[in-house]
Amino acid sequence: MKAVDIKKISVLGGSGLIGSGWATFFLWKGFDVNVYDVNDALLQTAKERITANLSYLADKGVITSEVKDKVLQKAFYTKELKDALSDAQFVQECAPEKYEHKQALVAALDQYGSKEAIFASSTSGLLITEIAKNSKYPERCIGAHPYNPPHLIPLVEISKGEHTSPAVLQMAYDFFQTAGKEPIILQKEAPGFIANRLQIAIYREAVDLVLRGVCTVEDVDKALCCGPGLRYALMGQNLIFQLGGGPFGLKGVMMHIGPSAEMWMNDMAVWKKWPEGCIDILQEGVDKEMAHRRAEDGKTNEEISRWRDDKLLSLLKLLNKV
Repeated sequence: MKAVDIKKISVLGGSGLIGSGWATFFLWKGFDVNVYDVNDALLQTAKERITANLSYLADKGVITSEVKDKVLQKAFYTKELKDALSDAQFVQECAPEKYEHKQALVAALDQYGSKEAIFASSTSGLLITEIAKNSKYPERCIGAHPYNPPHLIPLVEISKGEHTSPAVLQMAYDFFQTAGKEPIILQKEAPGFIANRLQIAIYREAVDLVLRGVCTVEDVDKALCCGPGLRYALMGQNLIFQLGGGPFGLKGVMMHIGPSAEMWMNDMAVWKKWPEGCIDILQEGVDKEMAHRRAEDGKTNEEISRWRDDKLLSLLKLLNKV
């Protein structure tokens, strides 16, 4: 099988934010999608979320109303694993973040699906070797970790297990790239993958600054989004340093700030467990930050999510990613 042969996709766990986002993306790109969840209530939630996502894209002019109506007809909702898996060439698993749940779905694909169908887990950091350890066909198991919301943010982190076939890895890369994603491949297994590890490294320092009384939760967020975050939307840290070094490139920056950065690192957080009481402190800070937002930018989770999606779409259009 080649990437171009993938016509039907099964999304397992379609009612969640990640599953419904994946289903939205695949439908938007013209694929037939089997949406699976364990009961009728969850399937109804999945349908409502997918419809709302596609309606949002239509309202914003990304797709037409006609396209929205057409692609919604490509969704098949089922609570039967056999029906979800029997005719799919690609399976995007979005089950709860526990090995036993994901292993059970691998076993179901072994039982009901084609042995050539790719099993792609949306896991945020579990190891594919462990997810696939009981499979008859571990070579077809990969990780395909999105970023929320997956129908808008292009990144997909593709990870492999000990037995993953290089051909399957390349096929998944080609598939996602052709569909309009920005896939990256981990060369070896690493808990948390790439982006989550970077995110947590930044967040540990952000939490530590708050706990030490250096700044508030709101100010640490402002420092990120009004400073380096703006550049991160355009390029990664290595390219940022390359440009910052002028004619000397990245080497110039490292020679300039290297000794100072080592002093900073000696003063930075190195703890391995969340400090006691930090969650309550952070939540209180976030609540205050949300209350300080302008009404037009949203003050509730729902309002801020919509504001976020509007800004993401504008940015993606600017970067020619949508």
